[in-house]
Amino acid sequence: MSSQITTPAAQAAASGDGVLPTRARRRGLLREHPEYLLVPLLFVVVVGVWEAVIRFFEVPIYLFPAPSDIFWALVDRLGSGLYIEHGLHTLSEALLGFLCAAVAGITLGSVIAQFRLVEKTLYPYLIAIQTTPKVAIAPLFIMWFGFGMTSKVIIAAIVAFFPILVNVIAGLRSTDVQRIELMQSLRASKWQIFYMVRLPSALPMIFAGLQIAIIFAILGAIVGEFVGSNAGLGNLILQMNFNLDTAGVFGALVCLSAMGITLHVVMLRIQRRLLFWADESKVTEV
Repeated sequence: MSSQITTPAAQAAASGDGVLPTRARRRGLLREHPEYLLVPLLFVVVVGVWEAVIRFFEVPIYLFPAPSDIFWALVDRLGSGLYIEHGLHTLSEALLGFLCAAVAGITLGSVIAQFRLVEKTLYPYLIAIQTTPKVAIAPLFIMWFGFGMTSKVIIAAIVAFFPILVNVIAGLRSTDVQRIELMQSLRASKWQIFYMVRLPSALPMIFAGLQIAIIFAILGAIVGEFVGSNAGLGNLILQMNFNLDTAGVFGALVCLSAMGITLHVVMLRIQRRLLFWADESKVTEV
């Protein structure tokens, strides 16, 4: 007589008991994170209502396309590589502008946070630059630097600069005073206090500014492309709008949204990887 040895897991699977813990885990996951269900559900409802309204009232596609029209336009342009080519151009402009803004904002913000005289001297000019409408000054950069990528990078950097600057200053000045006094009692230099205490404490706020800035950089690049460009999604939107290709315009907007969401998620992953030591309640997620 042959004996059959079975493990508890195999017995549970054979009896069907293993299905219950899986369902229980799913229910527990949905209770803890209801957005996992609500986000796609809201998307399906909105798209369904949108499609039904367009079809019921027979709205012309050039006036307001249905989601299905946008989907096929998106598939067609992605298949031909049109959105990819122009999207990579816009992405390059936004990333270069974001990097320039990050370097300038973190450097200048660190100096301003350390020296009150520098703040009183420069801050009025920085406020003036920030309050100036970027659409109004964008034609100047196009005239000075041409229709190429340089002018779009500068516009993207200017748009993304101020959120980084403000968060760097606020973060560096929100450092716990007791930590600074402890370092001073140990005769630490101003530079040692900065990179050992102030900067680590300010990183959550700095990353919050970076998350905002990387989205603003995309907006800045699009503004520059609207004013004058040879390539990019902004240029493509203008062309499609002129040709009454409204479905194509919406497809380009979907690409821009996907680009912004992707960059936001990437920044969030980098933040969590670098700030694994930080208190979750102090890590700002934009």
